[in-house]
Amino acid sequence: QVQLVESGGGLVQSGGSLRLSCKGSGIVIGGYGMSWHRQAPGKERELVASMGSAGTDIDYTDSVKGRFTISRDNAKNTVYLQMNSLKPEDTASYYCNLHPFPYGWAYWGPGTQVTVSS
Repeated sequence: QVQLVESGGGLVQSGGSLRLSCKGSGIVIGGYGMSWHRQAPGKERELVASMGSAGTDIDYTDSVKGRFTISRDNAKNTVYLQMNSLKPEDTASYYCNLHPFPYGWAYWGPGTQVTVSS
């Protein structure tokens, strides 16, 4: 059974930092591109960052460029999202996933909550 489990969220003041982790089980993450998404209350889920399977082809949504960094450790079967200079508008539940989605893929993990206070 495939699982992607996010962790590392929490409450942080504006300007602070958090490092999110996403550990895979039942799947070898190294064979896939990976991504981070977020969903704020009342808003649609949005793609925040993505990375190709080779660790290249990295892309970020404009609102996080220069502040967030996606990385991976294939030996640990884990993907990370380093978030610096956090803003209240970064408050959301954060999810990792494969990128792009394989045909018919519908899995989402439990996510991890990030709350940034002003």
